[in-house]
Amino acid sequence: MSAGVTGIRETRWREWTVDVTVLTTADIPEVHETAVALVRRQMDEVARACDRFDPGSELSRLNLEHSRSRRVSPLLADFVRAALEGAARTQGALDPTLGADLTGLGLTARTGRRSRVVALRPRDRVHDWRDVRLADGFIEMPAELQLDLGATAKAQAADWSAERIAERLGVGALVNLGGDLATVGRAPADGWQVRVRDVDGDPADLIALRGRMGLATSSSLHRRWIDSGEAMHHILDPATGLPSADPPRTVSVAAPTCLEANVWATAMLARPDDVDTLVRTARHPVRVVDHDGRVRRFAGWPAPRAEVAA
Repeated sequence: MSAGVTGIRETRWREWTVDVTVLTTADIPEVHETAVALVRRQMDEVARACDRFDPGSELSRLNLEHSRSRRVSPLLADFVRAALEGAARTQGALDPTLGADLTGLGLTARTGRRSRVVALRPRDRVHDWRDVRLADGFIEMPAELQLDLGATAKAQAADWSAERIAERLGVGALVNLGGDLATVGRAPADGWQVRVRDVDGDPADLIALRGRMGLATSSSLHRRWIDSGEAMHHILDPATGLPSADPPRTVSVAAPTCLEANVWATAMLARPDDVDTLVRTARHPVRVVDHDGRVRRFAGWPAPRAEVAA
């Protein structure tokens, strides 16, 4: 997913192995530079709290503890709460308690070698997100569960970053963290022009965003590998603990926040057979790109070059 508008300020870099883009309507270069610094600071805070790939993060330490009740920071509590609320809204299609399953399948780093340590067979899950309790600064969950907040924390970081820029600096902002995109504040005259496409060669829609919006694209094309002849990817079906079967190439969702958009996009990749039901439940515009490149648009997803208003 890419975004660009003539006449505004733009900064790009790579972090968390994804492309990061910050656009602002700032007239003064120093204001834009402050906005970029706010995003970098927000990303650092998120990583320290819930980067599953960093053994020093609070989430990694939490996942290694075996006591049932554990104190967590207010920041990590916010991330866990949002993930559990997303699980409830999607009836478990998004499940943040699949960390141990991902590790067992070999996904222990954002990039690099993956080594599977469990058999490739479905399992009957004894515990899931419904067994996690969060109250008064403590989290309670079965010791065998491990949290993975990758489906929601990056989207929250995009939301929070855009909000901080608009509130503190008084300018419009678009923050795109690897396909998790949030806009807040005054948009350019023709809106934030966003090209919705995961990889080069895929079909693309060019749409315009105004006001506070979230747009998330979840993909089955990244973090893929072959293990014992089996094609693997990082989007797991909560019912089996294995990569979801025959997911679309991508699912994009537009919603009032990036967090909300990402919750539903991830859920639809995890449960591809339930896309129609999830679309009706979500009540947000959805765009699905199938394996053959066919594009399906649901629930008012705009035609190419149409405008999405807050």
